[in-house]
Amino acid sequence: MSNLFFAAALLPDGWAEDVLVATDGQGRILSVTAGAACPAEADRFAGAAVAGIANLHSHAHQRAIAGMGESSGDGADSFWSWRDAMYRALDRMEPEDFEAVAAQLYVETLKAGFTAVAEFHYLHHDRDGSAYADPAEMSHRAVAAARTAGLPITLLPVLYNASGFGGTPPNAGQRRFVHDGAGFDRLTGALRGAYGESSDVRLGIAPHSLRAVPDELLGETLAAHPQGPIHIHIAEQRREVEDCLAHHRRRPVEHLLETQPVDGRWCLIHATHMTDAEVAGVAASGAVAGLCLTTEANLGDGYFAAESYMEQGGRWGIGSDSHISVSPVEELRWLEYGMRLTSGRRTVLAGGPRRSTARRLVEAAQAGGAQATGFEAGRITPGLRADIAVLDTDHPLLAARRGDALLDSWIFAGNAALVRDVVIAGRAVVRDRRHPREDEIAERFKITLGRLLG
Repeated sequence: MSNLFFAAALLPDGWAEDVLVATDGQGRILSVTAGAACPAEADRFAGAAVAGIANLHSHAHQRAIAGMGESSGDGADSFWSWRDAMYRALDRMEPEDFEAVAAQLYVETLKAGFTAVAEFHYLHHDRDGSAYADPAEMSHRAVAAARTAGLPITLLPVLYNASGFGGTPPNAGQRRFVHDGAGFDRLTGALRGAYGESSDVRLGIAPHSLRAVPDELLGETLAAHPQGPIHIHIAEQRREVEDCLAHHRRRPVEHLLETQPVDGRWCLIHATHMTDAEVAGVAASGAVAGLCLTTEANLGDGYFAAESYMEQGGRWGIGSDSHISVSPVEELRWLEYGMRLTSGRRTVLAGGPRRSTARRLVEAAQAGGAQATGFEAGRITPGLRADIAVLDTDHPLLAARRGDALLDSWIFAGNAALVRDVVIAGRAVVRDRRHPREDEIAERFKITLGRLLG
């Protein structure tokens, strides 16, 4: 057993001071005591503790090209032109390169205040599209990178079978992603054997999208994987909606809800373009909407119907996706700011009068992230993991703030790094804004990018 002591902490029933958190050997919380004295052997943190937020959508390999798609092309640029450029840029990536890039990303993820990551992992095969001797080679590299950083990971191997609705054959840029049903089962079986009992790894599946996984294959895959999270890209771009209508005579979310047993295991990534009926259907299903505001803005995807969805009790969380930004602050801020820009109102997502906007956003993201990743976390309470971010209350941006004002200032008052410490499973992995291996990991990352992009 170990003890953590926080000057202040946000607990399920509100803010408290002098909070002692006792954890067991697996990093689960045994007890939480407010107004406590600090034991001599406790690990003491001077700031304000909040339960961590999971980053529920990551493509780690895309960290290598963050910021490199911002020059205009010969014609109108879109998600689809960016995707082609991304395929070309990553064509040279070897397993050791991917691990180096992922490790850098995961350190950045921790330092930003995220305490878990859901890796939507589709870079499976060798550069020519052939399988590695171990079909899980690249997945192992993702886990190795997460363990180097000390970040819990939900590994979501992607099933990618077609390049468009109707089973259109994959194109050359997708050769490293593609599986048939049997190949995908071999991959997931290998991962269950390697990580099925791991405390720091959760396993799920990620049918890439309705356009990349035909209905029959999707049904077979779901039947073969009756447990664990299910994540899927859906309704991200208008062209996807148009193509789905042309093929299925239904919109993507409508089609998914009518043909598959969508429930709390599911995380619907983006879900940007939905009708009112689709919004209501997703909210009623218990699934989590996986929102990636900075990537959706960067790619010109569109904006999620946040106010309506939240009014209907819809569950949601946030992810950094392409890693054009790795920041829970920026994702949550732009969720609210998007509503302000489109509605002409302020504090749109606060949920009622005299409520903290940031607290509602943070608590929803904590709960949705925990559900979508499968890690028992998201609150500082007995029985859950001690995955905690500690805000630096000595920072000028948080000066004289207490309680919910700390959260409002964290999310809305600036861009300084306000997370000072991060605790994973009861152990500090970031202390005073430093990760113990960040210099080594960053140097390896820079060498790797010099080889990939130089």
